[in-house]
Amino acid sequence: MVKRVYFLAHGGMVQGVGFRYFTQKRAVEYNLTGWVRNTDMNQVEGEAQGEDDAVQSFLKDVDKGPKHSHVVRLDKEDRDVVEGETDFSVRR
Repeated sequence: MVKRVYFLAHGGMVQGVGFRYFTQKRAVEYNLTGWVRNTDMNQVEGEAQGEDDAVQSFLKDVDKGPKHSHVVRLDKEDRDVVEGETDFSVRR
């Protein structure tokens, strides 16, 4: 079953550590589509879409983050599936 999830990573260190590119790499590995970007509040947000088990594995990786990051909390919210999306992009 395909699902789409919005995520918001709060932390002591989620910007300036390659978090968006780590997230994109993991999304590609799990064959997910969507996007990720930094917020003005020192958080990282995005949406991921794909098979349910792949999305769940992806979110576990995002909750850990890349090597020098520190995720304090990862909020998640289900969203409507977006038809025709073909990639996972890093937004600015």
